Amino acid sequence: MRIALFSDLARSAFRRPVTERYPFEKRPAPLSYRGKLHWDPESCTGCMLCVKDCPAEAIDFFTLDKANKRFVFRYHADRCTYCGQCAYSCRFDCIDLADEEWELAAGDRAAFVVTYGRDEDIARVDLETIPAAAA
Repeated sequence: MRIALFSDLARSAFRRPVTERYPFEKRPAPLSYRGKLHWDPESCTGCMLCVKDCPAEAIDFFTLDKANKRFVFRYHADRCTYCGQCAYSCRFDCIDLADEEWELAAGDRAAFVVTYGRDEDIARVDLETIPAAAA
Protein backbone atom coordinates (compact mmCIF):
# COMPACT_ATOMS: atom_id res chain seq x y z
CA MET A 1 0.00 0.00 0.00
CA ARG A 2 2.76 2.45 0.94
CA ILE A 3 4.81 1.53 -2.11
CA ALA A 4 1.87 2.36 -4.43
CA LEU A 5 1.41 5.67 -2.66
CA PHE A 6 5.06 6.66 -3.05
CA SER A 7 5.16 5.53 -6.69
CA ASP A 8 2.07 7.66 -7.47
CA LEU A 9 3.64 10.61 -5.68
CA ALA A 10 6.90 10.25 -7.59
CA ARG A 11 5.09 10.01 -10.96
CA SER A 12 2.86 13.03 -10.36
CA ALA A 13 5.74 15.22 -9.13
CA PHE A 14 7.13 15.50 -12.66
CA ARG A 15 3.87 15.94 -14.63
CA ARG A 16 1.96 19.05 -15.57
CA PRO A 17 -1.31 19.61 -13.67
CA VAL A 18 -4.45 18.33 -15.34
CA THR A 19 -6.68 21.10 -14.02
CA GLU A 20 -7.76 23.63 -16.63
CA ARG A 21 -7.87 27.34 -15.80
CA TYR A 22 -11.35 27.55 -17.29
CA PRO A 23 -12.54 31.13 -17.20
CA PHE A 24 -9.10 32.39 -18.14
CA GLU A 25 -8.15 29.77 -20.73
CA LYS A 26 -11.00 28.58 -22.91
CA ARG A 27 -11.01 25.68 -25.32
CA PRO A 28 -12.68 26.13 -28.69
CA ALA A 29 -16.13 24.61 -29.07
CA PRO A 30 -16.27 21.30 -30.93
CA LEU A 31 -17.42 21.33 -34.54
CA SER A 32 -21.22 21.26 -35.00
CA TYR A 33 -21.73 22.13 -31.33
CA ARG A 34 -25.22 23.48 -30.58
CA GLY A 35 -25.37 26.62 -28.49
CA LYS A 36 -27.63 29.66 -28.26
CA LEU A 37 -30.41 29.96 -30.82
CA HIS A 38 -30.41 32.84 -33.30
CA TRP A 39 -33.37 33.82 -35.47
CA ASP A 40 -33.27 35.70 -38.78
CA PRO A 41 -36.54 37.63 -39.26
CA GLU A 42 -35.83 38.48 -42.90
CA SER A 43 -36.09 34.90 -44.14
CA CYS A 44 -38.91 33.82 -41.79
CA THR A 45 -42.36 33.28 -43.30
CA GLY A 46 -44.20 32.62 -40.04
CA CYS A 47 -44.98 28.96 -40.72
CA MET A 48 -44.38 28.17 -37.03
CA LEU A 49 -42.92 24.70 -37.68
CA CYS A 50 -40.19 25.53 -35.18
CA VAL A 51 -42.79 26.05 -32.45
CA LYS A 52 -44.71 22.89 -33.34
CA ASP A 53 -41.61 20.69 -33.44
CA CYS A 54 -39.85 22.00 -30.31
CA PRO A 55 -40.06 19.19 -27.72
CA ALA A 56 -39.18 21.52 -24.84
CA GLU A 57 -41.67 24.27 -25.75
CA ALA A 58 -38.79 26.75 -25.65
CA ILE A 59 -40.08 28.94 -28.50
CA ASP A 60 -42.95 31.43 -28.43
CA PHE A 61 -43.93 32.92 -31.78
CA PHE A 62 -46.27 35.88 -32.15
CA THR A 63 -47.63 36.87 -35.55
CA LEU A 64 -48.62 40.52 -35.65
CA ASP A 65 -48.92 40.99 -39.42
CA LYS A 66 -48.00 38.05 -41.64
CA ALA A 67 -48.25 40.02 -44.91
CA ASN A 68 -45.68 42.58 -43.73
CA LYS A 69 -43.55 39.95 -41.91
CA ARG A 70 -44.03 41.46 -38.47
CA PHE A 71 -43.25 38.71 -36.03
CA VAL A 72 -41.93 38.48 -32.48
CA PHE A 73 -39.85 35.42 -31.66
CA ARG A 74 -39.22 34.62 -28.00
CA TYR A 75 -36.64 31.98 -27.09
CA HIS A 76 -36.38 30.47 -23.61
CA ALA A 77 -32.81 29.22 -23.24
CA ASP A 78 -33.58 27.78 -19.80
CA ARG A 79 -36.13 25.38 -21.32
CA CYS A 80 -34.15 24.50 -24.44
CA THR A 81 -32.57 21.06 -24.70
CA TYR A 82 -30.40 22.17 -27.66
CA CYS A 83 -31.62 19.26 -29.75
CA GLY A 84 -31.64 21.32 -32.96
CA GLN A 85 -35.10 20.17 -34.03
CA CYS A 86 -36.21 23.78 -34.62
CA ALA A 87 -33.33 24.43 -37.02
CA TYR A 88 -33.92 21.09 -38.74
CA SER A 89 -37.64 21.80 -39.20
CA CYS A 90 -37.17 25.33 -40.53
CA ARG A 91 -37.52 25.22 -44.30
CA PHE A 92 -36.08 28.70 -44.80
CA ASP A 93 -32.93 28.43 -42.65
CA CYS A 94 -33.88 31.32 -40.39
CA ILE A 95 -32.93 29.45 -37.20
CA ASP A 96 -29.34 28.72 -36.32
CA LEU A 97 -27.77 27.28 -33.17
CA ALA A 98 -24.54 29.22 -32.63
CA ASP A 99 -21.51 27.08 -31.98
CA GLU A 100 -19.56 29.78 -30.13
CA GLU A 101 -22.28 30.97 -27.72
CA TRP A 102 -22.64 28.08 -25.32
CA GLU A 103 -21.66 29.65 -22.00
CA LEU A 104 -25.13 30.60 -20.88
CA ALA A 105 -24.81 31.00 -17.12
CA ALA A 106 -26.61 33.87 -15.41
CA GLY A 107 -27.68 34.95 -11.97
CA ASP A 108 -31.35 35.49 -12.79
CA ARG A 109 -33.86 33.70 -14.97
CA ALA A 110 -34.74 36.78 -17.05
CA ALA A 111 -31.36 36.56 -18.78
CA PHE A 112 -32.44 33.27 -20.36
CA VAL A 113 -35.36 34.78 -22.27
CA VAL A 114 -34.27 36.28 -25.59
CA THR A 115 -36.80 38.20 -27.66
CA TYR A 116 -36.23 38.89 -31.35
CA GLY A 117 -38.21 41.38 -33.42
CA ARG A 118 -38.75 45.10 -33.86
CA ASP A 119 -38.77 47.12 -30.65
CA GLU A 120 -42.31 48.44 -31.18
CA ASP A 121 -43.58 44.91 -31.92
CA ILE A 122 -41.91 43.53 -28.80
CA ALA A 123 -43.51 46.27 -26.68
CA ARG A 124 -46.90 45.48 -28.20
CA VAL A 125 -46.58 41.75 -27.49
CA ASP A 126 -45.43 42.41 -23.93
CA LEU A 127 -48.47 44.62 -23.29
CA GLU A 128 -50.81 41.94 -24.63
CA THR A 129 -49.27 38.90 -22.91
CA ILE A 130 -48.24 40.19 -19.47
CA PRO A 131 -51.75 40.99 -18.16
CA ALA A 132 -53.01 37.62 -19.41
CA ALA A 133 -50.24 35.79 -17.59
CA ALA A 134 -50.80 37.75 -14.35
CA ALA A 135 -54.55 37.04 -14.28
